[in-house]
Amino acid sequence: MNSAITTCEHPNPLRGDGVLSSHEGDQGSKKDGQLKSSSSSHLAYGILDIPPWYLCIFLGIQHFLTALGGLVAVPLILAKDLCLQHDPLTQSYLISTIFFVSGICTLLQVFLGIRLPILQGGTFAFLGPSLAMLSLPTWKCPAWTLNASQVNTSSPEFTEEWQKRIRELQGAVLVASCVQMLVGFSGLIGFLMRFIGPLTIAPTISLMALPLFDSAGDDAGIHWGIAATTIFLIVLFSQYLKNIAVPVPVYGREKKSHTSKFYLFQIFPVLLGLCISWLLCFVLTVTDALPSAPTAYGYLARTDTKGSVLSQAPWFRFPYPGQWGLPTVSPAGVFGIIAAVISSMVESIGDYHACARLVGAPPPPKHAINRGIGIEGLGCLLAGAWGTGNGTTSYSENVGALGITRVGSRMVIVAAGFVLLLMGIFGKIGAAFATIPTPVIGGMFLVMFGVITAVGISNLQYVDLNSSRNLFIFGFSIFCGLAIPNWVNKNPERLHTGILQLDQVIQVLLTTGMFVGGFLGFLLDNTVPGSLEERGLLAWNQIQEESEETTKALEVYGLPWGIGTRFCTSSCAQYLPFWPREGEVGVRQLSLCPGDSEEGPRSATDTRM
Repeated sequence: MNSAITTCEHPNPLRGDGVLSSHEGDQGSKKDGQLKSSSSSHLAYGILDIPPWYLCIFLGIQHFLTALGGLVAVPLILAKDLCLQHDPLTQSYLISTIFFVSGICTLLQVFLGIRLPILQGGTFAFLGPSLAMLSLPTWKCPAWTLNASQVNTSSPEFTEEWQKRIRELQGAVLVASCVQMLVGFSGLIGFLMRFIGPLTIAPTISLMALPLFDSAGDDAGIHWGIAATTIFLIVLFSQYLKNIAVPVPVYGREKKSHTSKFYLFQIFPVLLGLCISWLLCFVLTVTDALPSAPTAYGYLARTDTKGSVLSQAPWFRFPYPGQWGLPTVSPAGVFGIIAAVISSMVESIGDYHACARLVGAPPPPKHAINRGIGIEGLGCLLAGAWGTGNGTTSYSENVGALGITRVGSRMVIVAAGFVLLLMGIFGKIGAAFATIPTPVIGGMFLVMFGVITAVGISNLQYVDLNSSRNLFIFGFSIFCGLAIPNWVNKNPERLHTGILQLDQVIQVLLTTGMFVGGFLGFLLDNTVPGSLEERGLLAWNQIQEESEETTKALEVYGLPWGIGTRFCTSSCAQYLPFWPREGEVGVRQLSLCPGDSEEGPRSATDTRM
């Protein structure tokens, strides 16, 4: 998922009279030559630091919980179009699978990819083309799968109905991932970024979530009271109570038992809102305040409608490649997912720069960006093989969490990767999330989709908003990105070329609002006359000024275990676009937090977290 709000206030979630402090002997080992830049001076642990093992586990679990909303949302949104709305057990399998694959992809990205502490997980960018493909007449769910009384989830007929749909998604993701690996490992992404500016990115990201208002509204409409409660709680925690510290008991070597302040509402607003609304539904179910008739309004807000999934789910289940069968491929699905891959790559590059600044690392050089995009493509390949129904991307939420916790060690993200792997194997975890009442999910979606839309629009800060040219391009792209898919969905028979496969490709692309809006923004921004400053490219390129931190860049972004320095040192390897090269410059990320450069160096003997 791809949205986060980070601020420069309250840099430490645990602080106050009883801050957690550690001295030289117990704060974990540090690499020689640790980066001493101004951006890292306020960090509790920098990117090359290794915190104590128990702190790695605690913060790894925190990163898992931060990404939880996005990880769970993807399979739950896909469930209806996969004909699984009445099969929570299979939904739990999809949730476990996406946990497991996200863990593998996170470890690959930290060790072999960009090497920054970035979590990997499912992406909303793939949802648009996936839902567009599943809305084709060939893949629309039969009427009997929509009626819970007619669905026998253990019957071979029903199993084949949903499995053939997810196999089609698998095939599209597998082929599109090869394109992403090619673009990344070949260095082609640098060439593409010359033509992609804010006026392309803003409508593309905004239209990831805008077309999903119908699905989110339907889920929330199951019981608007419960959905409104969920929305109220999330907004309350994330906006009004984010600066309120909660005292928590802490045990230290010097102060022994004491209390410390923890910014609970700032870190877990979605999780808290979800759990409280879930508990409210449970109370209303036990007291029979919610209707017990399946056809009555609000019935799906009851917690016992999916209660059997917890008893049916195995304690342990090991996801494996090809668990749903052999993937199938169609041109319609492939072209739609390729459009999503381009959007995901552009967004990930922004996450790389933001993450580097927050953890005090030098801006990522070209070879590291190429490798990061290539490894994300490999992650999508694994997601397609395992059958998550989605791909993987860098998680902006967790980049934001780095700015809050001020712990930038990549060993923490390694711990988060192993936590994801364990959660994917532990079957009861996925089953628990599959039992969340539908209106609670709908309320969460409304908030999350609103934030994603706002994040897309925020890219316009780089362009001249007083320019009629820019206002026209953005407004026209957004409006067409909503209007054209709406018309095509209502009139699919009008798209007729005589070639079925071509008809399906055109229909999938034109019903994907993200593609329509992004393509129009790209076309108009590169053809309508306008200065670099007016288009926002001047400010955009300032973020990529040359840096002199070549030694630091090699230390942070070089391959592990001596690859390229002690092993695989062939001169031929130096010509690979993703291979580390000494003397390559990085790119400087503009500081978003005033006063970073004025801070003094962090004390070596007292670390505040």
